[in-house]
Amino acid sequence: MTRSTTAGHLPADPQRRYWLRAGLTSAAAVALAPAAGSAAPAAVTAAGRTTDLLRLDLNESSYGPSPRVGPALERALAEAPRYVSAAQLQALQSQIATLEGVAPEQVIVGEVLEALGQHLALNQGAGGFIYSVPGYGALVDAARPFGGRAVEVPLNARLENDLPALLAAIAPDTRALFVVNPHNPSGTLGPGAEFDRFVTAAQARTLVIVDEAYLDYREDAATLSAVRLLRQGQNVVVFRTLGKIHALAGLQVGYALVPAALAEALRQRGVGGAHAQNQLSLAAASAALADPAHVAQVRRSVAAERQHWQQVLSGLRLRSTEAAGNFVFVDTGHPHAVVAARLLQQGVRIARVFAPYDTWVRITVGTPAENRRAQQALRSVLAQLGKAQNGAAA
Repeated sequence: MTRSTTAGHLPADPQRRYWLRAGLTSAAAVALAPAAGSAAPAAVTAAGRTTDLLRLDLNESSYGPSPRVGPALERALAEAPRYVSAAQLQALQSQIATLEGVAPEQVIVGEVLEALGQHLALNQGAGGFIYSVPGYGALVDAARPFGGRAVEVPLNARLENDLPALLAAIAPDTRALFVVNPHNPSGTLGPGAEFDRFVTAAQARTLVIVDEAYLDYREDAATLSAVRLLRQGQNVVVFRTLGKIHALAGLQVGYALVPAALAEALRQRGVGGAHAQNQLSLAAASAALADPAHVAQVRRSVAAERQHWQQVLSGLRLRSTEAAGNFVFVDTGHPHAVVAARLLQQGVRIARVFAPYDTWVRITVGTPAENRRAQQALRSVLAQLGKAQNGAAA
């Protein structure tokens, strides 16, 4: 499968050659290469033919990291025999703090949601962790073994976080309220002013944790981010991962922006320390965050492709959400298991089912070529299922 040469997308070269040209000339190039569709595992079609497996299931970025990441990884390989130093970690914390407008000591580096959930349950004892369902439950799941109790709040009729219901669920034993905005899997975004009022009201009663993994796909991310409320001194944690628009999923790196007292408590527990980092992830994170132009380019490309997806879905007369991230969420009218299995036969892997939306599917927005292939596969599957349905009715 070749990649589009349309402006704003990766070169037509296979990913490995792209990274070699970018300056990644050693084993790190090989390590990154499998992320490309050209190196994906093979899938077997219904006709028995094999085809490259198109992985549109985990909301990874098909557009690749910043070109600055390759050379940064190459330099970091020389430090691979050495543990990350406190000075290296502090440098990244300072870089993030400057970008986010917070103090360096408020930055906790790492994919820390699970550690945060464990800390809150251990530190405060058994209690409730409120979150929307279906949703991303990493923080809540991590708290369970230590006394955390999941308090599940269904999405509203528009498949948005039900802000009034989430607020009403806060109880005296609530340990935290966890909200993903834009939401996963629906992709819906909480309205700015209303979301601010919700967070402000909730944080007066409990810690509010806002996962903004997909907010970078919005042009107005800076004006929507809850980090503005943290800067005002509110009891708010903002989490970001570099595994989405920055395309560093395989390096497992992100960060949380945290009230100073909580940040100190987390560090005392060992969360986010230098010992928890690795040379490659820190180097890649620093390089990726230093290239806002690449992020803007990927944002524009994904927005254009997401809009095209919505047009295709409208043409198929399918109900879908107004997704704000790098995926679409659509009601096919057929059981998820059936649609997913038939798409996989055509070499397209989509996300798992998100109960109770058992006829809805979540599909990651890939490159133009990937999306055309996925859209054609979806049309084919729906046509097959429609014929079978009509035949059964006859």
